[in-house]
Amino acid sequence: MTKPVFRFAPSPNGRLHLGHAYSALLNTEMAHQFGGRFLLRIEDIDVTRCRPEYEAAIYEDLAWLGLRWEEPVRRQSEHFGDYRTAFSTLKGRGLVYPCFCSRKDIAEAVACREVEGQEWPRDPDSAALYPGTCKGIPAGEAERRIAGGEAHAWRIDMGRALAAAPGPHGYRRFDREGAEEVCAADPGRWGDAVLVRKDVPTSYHLSVVVDDALQGITHVVRGKDLEAATDLHVLLQSLLGLPTPRYHHHGLVLDLTGDKLSKSRQSEALADLRLRGASAADVRQRLGFAPQPIPST
Repeated sequence: MTKPVFRFAPSPNGRLHLGHAYSALLNTEMAHQFGGRFLLRIEDIDVTRCRPEYEAAIYEDLAWLGLRWEEPVRRQSEHFGDYRTAFSTLKGRGLVYPCFCSRKDIAEAVACREVEGQEWPRDPDSAALYPGTCKGIPAGEAERRIAGGEAHAWRIDMGRALAAAPGPHGYRRFDREGAEEVCAADPGRWGDAVLVRKDVPTSYHLSVVVDDALQGITHVVRGKDLEAATDLHVLLQSLLGLPTPRYHHHGLVLDLTGDKLSKSRQSEALADLRLRGASAADVRQRLGFAPQPIPST
């Protein structure tokens, strides 16, 4: 059998907190348990928010926890060409279209429909589904606007995508004991999601499925806040002819108010815990892991 491959893939846009530590430790524990490999990936497509000092801090924090990973580390910012290739495949099949709308444009379009008494659908993240404003723009007009330098994203045409890969869609979900079950996926609930952002030639959704395939990832272990996104990832894997890993979505580490830890909410960082005297063993025990580092595989 193929040796299982796990990965931890943080973004260097802030310091790691206990939630990141839990996910990294769980990936390492499962890799050891299943006799697999553990990779680290730096998801730094957001070139405006990601910083070298935060990337250096990731290595420092994970090493402090006692983790080891294979080299070299894949940095997404060094592989935009891989994402362009995948996007070109989708574009060549007519499965994407350019979108010139701003967030304000979308909010206003949705608000107009809701004023008319139409309850507008939301995606799993509670954002309003894109109303398709730019879907009907003639190709010639879109090309002229792009050539003129107008900012634009690229969205998946969900209707065409589902026609091209009708399914049924699903993936294998596994638990900490290795038991598996088939989980149905419903990518349509994401609507015409953005696959290429205005500021970078990819998106989280596109780059993550490309990276997982190129790195041979067989087991994805990540938080439950990304469970719904798996539906869209499964569709992209089908459209691009990529393998679908097995998935495990773990519970989230919450703060005292019951909210998930977040960089944007300035949740206490691992570095801050160190400054207050916490040891790596303290953190591991607090999160329910063995106090000693798991031997690297």
